[in-house]
Amino acid sequence: MLADRSTDDLTIRPLTPDTWRAFADLVERHNGVFGGCWCTYFHSLSRDPDRTYESNRDLKCQLVEQGRAHAALVFDGDEAVAWAEFGPPEELPNLHHRQEYEAGLVTAPDYRITCIFVDRRYRRGGVAALALRAALDLISQAGGGVVEGYPHDMSKQPEGKKMSSSFLYNGTRRMYEEAGFTYQRPKGLKNCVMIQTIAPA
Repeated sequence: MLADRSTDDLTIRPLTPDTWRAFADLVERHNGVFGGCWCTYFHSLSRDPDRTYESNRDLKCQLVEQGRAHAALVFDGDEAVAWAEFGPPEELPNLHHRQEYEAGLVTAPDYRITCIFVDRRYRRGGVAALALRAALDLISQAGGGVVEGYPHDMSKQPEGKKMSSSFLYNGTRRMYEEAGFTYQRPKGLKNCVMIQTIAPA
């Protein structure tokens, strides 16, 4: 557990067929994540009422095997404890508040960071920020470009009301600012569009 360790003890590996089992173990420990979506929501524009825990798992596995699902995985030893999902818009076409997002879009980004998830045992210890930076490093290694993220804007949160970390599916505006992103525009009632240009490694 992170309480006994530093984030310096954690390592980063990309999501690949070789790390699929560790990723799957993390998702399974949390009942499929967000109602069994297996982090497939952003991969497809279709609204399929028949999608299930098992079919989402199979879809994600297939996408990983085909090289069409990317993420930075944070490891504590051999155990994956967090991820940051990223990819180009054609790989991750779906977004929350997509109609509003597209109405304000000027130029499409090269990459999107769509989901950051941390094992419940490791939350509130800087692991989400580590996953975000790791995703940016992998994007840099892939050639860099304009990167968008869609974090929760805590300035829109009612005063005195706390937000459960389990609902922060893409981190906070402050975390993105600390990673070098700049605010571009709102998206929905409580999220926003953040942007950064990443140089190639």
